[in-house]
Amino acid sequence: MRQLEFLMRSFVRAFLPLAALTLSVSAADWSLKASPGTVVIGNYSATTKPVLTVHSGDTVDVETVSGNSGQLHQLGLTDKDIPPALLAIEREVKERGPGGHILTGPVYIEEAEPGDTLEVHIEKVTLAVPWAYNSFRFTSGFLPEDFPGSGSKLIPLDLKRNVGMFAPGIEIPLRPFFGSMGIAPPPGAGRINSAPPWVHAGNLDNKELVEGTTLYIPVHVKGALFQVGDGHAGQGNGEVDITAMETELNGKFRFVVRKDVHLKWPRAETPTHFIVMGMNEELVDATKQAVREMIGFLVTEKGLSRDDAYVLTSIAADFAVTQLVDGKKGVHGMIAKSLFTSPSITQKP
Repeated sequence: MRQLEFLMRSFVRAFLPLAALTLSVSAADWSLKASPGTVVIGNYSATTKPVLTVHSGDTVDVETVSGNSGQLHQLGLTDKDIPPALLAIEREVKERGPGGHILTGPVYIEEAEPGDTLEVHIEKVTLAVPWAYNSFRFTSGFLPEDFPGSGSKLIPLDLKRNVGMFAPGIEIPLRPFFGSMGIAPPPGAGRINSAPPWVHAGNLDNKELVEGTTLYIPVHVKGALFQVGDGHAGQGNGEVDITAMETELNGKFRFVVRKDVHLKWPRAETPTHFIVMGMNEELVDATKQAVREMIGFLVTEKGLSRDDAYVLTSIAADFAVTQLVDGKKGVHGMIAKSLFTSPSITQKP
């Protein structure tokens, strides 16, 4: 029955490359490869045509690529070191912008409707290559006045030991995550730049969203239209020079549509913490938004009065600068699950 459904979907979307969509043995598991026909470069939009349609509860293994071959060649890599998909995408994809991220998708989740919340369970994150890179340029980053030039650095990855070899005597533990995971913004927003995060999530650059965590995104269009990319082998809070340890990642995601949860802004949770987020061009305003989101979470999900929620936020929640360089600055707040003994509606079903 599921095989028949797959064949019907493939017939309807016959224009897609056959290699882009495959159905695995498990009925609810799909695979989506990165290719010129299955990526969007530099934007999120409510009008982008989906490349895969799934149902709530389904799991998708997604391949992503990142970077550009010219820069990677300058750092000493050859075409043999670079995924063929990246080279093909560079050659063949002409429609791009206004941002630069290569995002695999969109994935259309059949049951998702405006007003719902999409749970994105990040079940697995896999490093696909033994290298990462970092670069900065004079027009961006948090300190452009101090660094008027530009620079790039290749960081070899020891995948067996799970460390990045930054320099002799300096090894960085790897903690891979996707910098950009998002869905379509409200239709009235049009085609928006992939760099600034917003209500659609997108380029959150939140290093807490590793394997085993869950991202919650308010849905704005039917099908949600999930896109993912911007693989990071690791990152510091702030991402101050504008890039992290940029690399190629593959991910396994399970999508669950929640009709009973209604959010204004993205939230997340780890096995140990609940996470709220604030995003604004001004850091103070982003922080205020994150604090208000934490207070709202404690009131609506934990039943506290606003006064008690404000107090608990002050004495038990931790706020950190997520990133400072994506147009809209990001701040996230974390509060430990161990503080609470009653269940939350944001717990996984």
